[in-house]
Amino acid sequence: MDRRFFLIGALALGGCASRPASPTVATRPVTLDQAFLGRKRGAGLFKVWLTGDERRFTADLNGTLSRGGSRLTVVEDFVYDDGQKDRLTWVFDRTGPGRWTGRREDTVGAASVVEQNGEIRLAYTADFQSAGAVTRLGFEDVIYLRGDGVIVNDAVVSRAGIPVGSVRFEIRG
Repeated sequence: MDRRFFLIGALALGGCASRPASPTVATRPVTLDQAFLGRKRGAGLFKVWLTGDERRFTADLNGTLSRGGSRLTVVEDFVYDDGQKDRLTWVFDRTGPGRWTGRREDTVGAASVVEQNGEIRLAYTADFQSAGAVTRLGFEDVIYLRGDGVIVNDAVVSRAGIPVGSVRFEIRG
Protein backbone atom coordinates (compact mmCIF):
# COMPACT_ATOMS: atom_id res chain seq x y z
CA MET A 1 0.00 0.00 0.00
CA ASP A 2 1.24 3.48 -0.86
CA ARG A 3 2.50 5.30 2.28
CA ARG A 4 1.07 8.60 1.08
CA PHE A 5 -2.41 7.06 0.98
CA PHE A 6 -1.99 5.74 4.54
CA LEU A 7 -0.73 9.10 5.83
CA ILE A 8 -3.53 11.06 4.13
CA GLY A 9 -6.12 8.61 5.51
CA ALA A 10 -4.67 8.81 9.01
CA LEU A 11 -4.67 12.61 8.95
CA ALA A 12 -8.23 12.71 7.61
CA LEU A 13 -9.48 10.33 10.31
CA GLY A 14 -7.50 12.15 12.98
CA GLY A 15 -8.99 15.47 11.96
CA CYS A 16 -12.46 14.07 12.55
CA ALA A 17 -11.56 13.24 16.14
CA SER A 18 -9.71 16.44 17.05
CA ARG A 19 -12.49 17.58 19.42
CA PRO A 20 -14.52 15.43 21.75
CA ALA A 21 -18.20 15.24 20.87
CA SER A 22 -20.84 16.87 23.01
CA PRO A 23 -22.37 14.42 25.49
CA THR A 24 -25.21 12.22 24.33
CA VAL A 25 -26.34 11.31 27.87
CA ALA A 26 -28.72 13.37 30.01
CA THR A 27 -26.83 16.37 31.37
CA ARG A 28 -27.41 19.43 33.51
CA PRO A 29 -25.87 22.85 32.76
CA VAL A 30 -22.54 23.49 34.50
CA THR A 31 -20.00 26.31 34.71
CA LEU A 32 -16.26 26.02 35.40
CA ASP A 33 -16.53 27.31 38.95
CA GLN A 34 -19.49 25.02 39.73
CA ALA A 35 -17.61 22.01 38.35
CA PHE A 36 -14.38 22.53 40.28
CA LEU A 37 -15.21 24.49 43.45
CA GLY A 38 -14.56 22.61 46.69
CA ARG A 39 -13.04 19.19 47.39
CA LYS A 40 -13.64 16.44 44.87
CA ARG A 41 -12.20 13.06 43.93
CA GLY A 42 -12.02 11.48 40.51
CA ALA A 43 -10.67 8.55 38.53
CA GLY A 44 -9.48 8.54 34.97
CA LEU A 45 -8.02 6.65 32.06
CA PHE A 46 -5.58 7.84 29.39
CA LYS A 47 -5.60 5.78 26.16
CA VAL A 48 -3.09 5.84 23.30
CA TRP A 49 -5.09 4.91 20.20
CA LEU A 50 -2.32 3.50 18.01
CA THR A 51 -0.77 1.17 20.60
CA GLY A 52 -3.78 0.54 22.82
CA ASP A 53 -1.68 1.47 25.88
CA GLU A 54 -3.64 2.69 28.89
CA ARG A 55 -2.70 4.54 32.06
CA ARG A 56 -5.13 4.83 34.96
CA PHE A 57 -5.07 7.52 37.63
CA THR A 58 -6.97 9.00 40.53
CA ALA A 59 -6.96 12.64 41.57
CA ASP A 60 -8.01 14.69 44.55
CA LEU A 61 -9.08 18.20 43.58
CA ASN A 62 -9.48 21.30 45.71
CA GLY A 63 -10.96 24.38 44.05
CA THR A 64 -11.21 27.85 45.60
CA LEU A 65 -12.57 31.16 44.31
CA SER A 66 -10.95 34.53 44.97
CA ARG A 67 -10.92 38.08 43.59
CA GLY A 68 -14.67 38.39 44.01
CA GLY A 69 -15.30 35.15 42.17
CA SER A 70 -13.18 36.02 39.14
CA ARG A 71 -10.23 33.70 39.90
CA LEU A 72 -10.58 29.93 40.32
CA THR A 73 -7.59 27.97 41.64
CA VAL A 74 -7.75 24.17 41.40
CA VAL A 75 -5.05 22.06 43.05
CA GLU A 76 -4.88 18.57 41.50
CA ASP A 77 -3.10 15.72 43.34
CA PHE A 78 -2.66 12.80 40.92
CA VAL A 79 -1.69 9.20 41.71
CA TYR A 80 -1.04 6.99 38.66
CA ASP A 81 -1.39 3.21 38.53
CA ASP A 82 2.41 2.84 38.40
CA GLY A 83 2.78 4.77 41.68
CA GLN A 84 3.87 8.11 40.19
CA LYS A 85 2.46 11.15 41.99
CA ASP A 86 2.05 14.68 40.65
CA ARG A 87 0.65 17.92 42.00
CA LEU A 88 -0.50 20.46 39.43
CA THR A 89 -2.33 23.72 40.02
CA TRP A 90 -4.66 25.43 37.58
CA VAL A 91 -5.29 29.18 37.96
CA PHE A 92 -8.26 30.33 35.87
CA ASP A 93 -9.23 33.98 35.45
CA ARG A 94 -12.71 34.98 34.29
CA THR A 95 -12.38 37.17 31.19
CA GLY A 96 -16.07 37.70 30.48
CA PRO A 97 -19.44 35.96 30.63
CA GLY A 98 -18.81 32.24 30.07
CA ARG A 99 -15.11 32.76 29.31
CA TRP A 100 -11.93 32.05 31.25
CA THR A 101 -8.21 31.76 30.61
CA GLY A 102 -6.01 29.42 32.60
CA ARG A 103 -2.45 28.40 33.32
CA ARG A 104 -0.85 25.42 34.98
CA GLU A 105 2.83 24.65 35.65
CA ASP A 106 3.12 22.58 32.48
CA THR A 107 1.00 24.62 30.04
CA VAL A 108 2.48 26.37 27.04
CA GLY A 109 0.71 29.70 26.85
CA ALA A 110 -2.78 30.17 28.20
CA ALA A 111 -5.63 27.68 28.17
CA SER A 112 -8.91 28.83 26.69
CA VAL A 113 -12.19 28.01 28.45
CA VAL A 114 -15.67 28.57 26.99
CA GLU A 115 -18.91 27.74 28.82
CA GLN A 116 -21.62 27.22 26.24
CA ASN A 117 -24.78 25.13 25.83
CA GLY A 118 -24.45 23.77 29.38
CA GLU A 119 -20.95 22.35 28.84
CA ILE A 120 -17.39 23.58 29.23
CA ARG A 121 -14.81 23.49 26.43
CA LEU A 122 -11.17 23.66 27.57
CA ALA A 123 -8.26 23.83 25.08
CA TYR A 124 -4.58 23.92 25.99
CA THR A 125 -1.06 22.71 25.18
CA ALA A 126 1.18 21.17 27.83
CA ASP A 127 4.74 19.85 28.07
CA PHE A 128 5.07 16.45 29.77
CA GLN A 129 8.31 15.13 31.24
CA SER A 130 8.96 11.45 30.65
CA ALA A 131 12.20 9.46 30.66
CA GLY A 132 14.32 12.61 30.48
CA ALA A 133 12.44 13.99 27.47
CA VAL A 134 9.68 16.55 27.04
CA THR A 135 6.61 15.72 24.97
CA ARG A 136 4.34 18.55 23.87
CA LEU A 137 0.67 17.53 23.74
CA GLY A 138 -2.51 19.39 22.84
CA PHE A 139 -5.75 18.84 24.76
CA GLU A 140 -9.32 19.54 23.65
CA ASP A 141 -11.67 18.84 26.56
CA VAL A 142 -15.41 18.84 26.96
CA ILE A 143 -16.59 18.92 30.58
CA TYR A 144 -20.20 18.28 31.52
CA LEU A 145 -22.41 17.36 34.46
CA ARG A 146 -24.20 14.06 33.97
CA GLY A 147 -27.74 13.66 35.26
CA ASP A 148 -26.42 11.47 38.12
CA GLY A 149 -24.25 14.33 39.45
CA VAL A 150 -20.91 13.04 38.11
CA ILE A 151 -18.71 15.61 36.35
CA VAL A 152 -17.22 14.05 33.21
CA ASN A 153 -14.14 15.40 31.44
CA ASP A 154 -13.59 13.81 28.01
CA ALA A 155 -10.50 14.90 26.10
CA VAL A 156 -8.86 14.26 22.76
CA VAL A 157 -5.07 14.41 23.00
CA SER A 158 -2.92 15.38 20.01
CA ARG A 159 0.76 15.50 19.21
CA ALA A 160 2.01 17.85 16.49
CA GLY A 161 -1.65 18.49 15.65
CA ILE A 162 -2.49 14.82 15.05
CA PRO A 163 -4.95 13.18 17.48
CA VAL A 164 -3.18 10.30 19.28
CA GLY A 165 -5.29 9.46 22.31
CA SER A 166 -8.06 10.25 24.72
CA VAL A 167 -8.69 10.85 28.40
CA ARG A 168 -11.86 10.14 30.37
CA PHE A 169 -11.91 11.60 33.89
CA GLU A 170 -15.00 11.20 36.12
CA ILE A 171 -15.25 13.41 39.20
CA ARG A 172 -17.50 12.98 42.20
CA GLY A 173 -18.16 15.69 44.79
